Amino acid sequence: MRSVGIIAEFNPLHNGHVYALTRARQKAQADVVIAVMSGNYVQRGEPAIVDKWARAQMALSAGADVVVELPISVALQSSEQFAEGGVAVLAGLHVDAIAFGTEDASLDYAALAAKRMQASDTEVFRDYTRPYASQLADFYASEVGKKLTAPNQMLALAYAEANLRLHSPLTLVPLQRTGVQHDAVNRAAGFLSASAIRQAVFAGEDVTQYVPAMTRQLLAQQEHASWADLWPLLRYRLLTATLPELRQVDQMSEGLEYRMVACARTSEDFADFLHQVKSKRYTYARLRRLALATVLNLTRDDVRFDREHVLAHVLGFTAAGREFLHSVKKTATIPLITKVSSDMLAPGAPLYMTHRADSLYTNINGQVQNFGRKPLMQDSEFGGKTC
Repeated sequence: MRSVGIIAEFNPLHNGHVYALTRARQKAQADVVIAVMSGNYVQRGEPAIVDKWARAQMALSAGADVVVELPISVALQSSEQFAEGGVAVLAGLHVDAIAFGTEDASLDYAALAAKRMQASDTEVFRDYTRPYASQLADFYASEVGKKLTAPNQMLALAYAEANLRLHSPLTLVPLQRTGVQHDAVNRAAGFLSASAIRQAVFAGEDVTQYVPAMTRQLLAQQEHASWADLWPLLRYRLLTATLPELRQVDQMSEGLEYRMVACARTSEDFADFLHQVKSKRYTYARLRRLALATVLNLTRDDVRFDREHVLAHVLGFTAAGREFLHSVKKTATIPLITKVSSDMLAPGAPLYMTHRADSLYTNINGQVQNFGRKPLMQDSEFGGKTC
């Protein structure tokens, strides 16, 4: 079976995602679409609006054949590490191609990524007062003669670079984005970004025309998670943990623990906290990820261990997806998990960090996230069941 992979968050799944899943299948001439999806926490440093099982069900109803969870150790990282982790999962499952949305599908992403890999870090990153992403964008601009500042362009280049590092690279399938840009709030006919949809949902607005029926149904059924749920816990942790404890948090560096503790004392809410902590050196997304790692107590050692034990936790599949999983089960280079037992969640086990973080999400929506959960099986256009 020819397969194509997509790395996504579906937070929540909207009409643009349906288009991407359809185009990926068509352009790659694939029999199955494999979605590697962030779990209950996403790369911009937030809890997903609804849990991973609901979003997996959205994806299956919209054209994905297999949904695999992206490990939390890479889901909450910079675009380069996020891309590397997602590509590693696809490669471990012997997926043939990787599709990704971009504002310019005509660029030769493989060639640009190769130039970046050939350049030394001193050639690319010279100014330590500016964010890494800004300097990387400058490097690519010097190569193509125009700014590549759109988030999906930079993520596409990260996918291409991670892919080039593989022993057997996947085929790159760039998809021209349509409708609105990332984080856009201007409403185009039938399309609205996931960020704008979340804002509308939190405001109680109608998003019917921008999302499929399954997304509407599941958004109505589940509690919606946001930083409002986590801010009291973050503030408590910052004001009660010792500085040595905070220094062990993944991505905590350059004395940020002092700044975060001081700002936690005077901040009224999470938005105020971010505004106080913000500096030219760090993006808001970087600070949100650090804040999330802090409240979840994700240490550098935790993350290192998790990234050294890459696995594929299957959240759902279609009949075609089940056939694909059966075909790769014996040759996959990473463990394939379809049912989570208690020993997989124990300290030192590969799913321990995910389980620990998901326990907090359970407090928000009341749904058990791992133990005993079996993959969803898509059996109709707008329905899934646990098999």
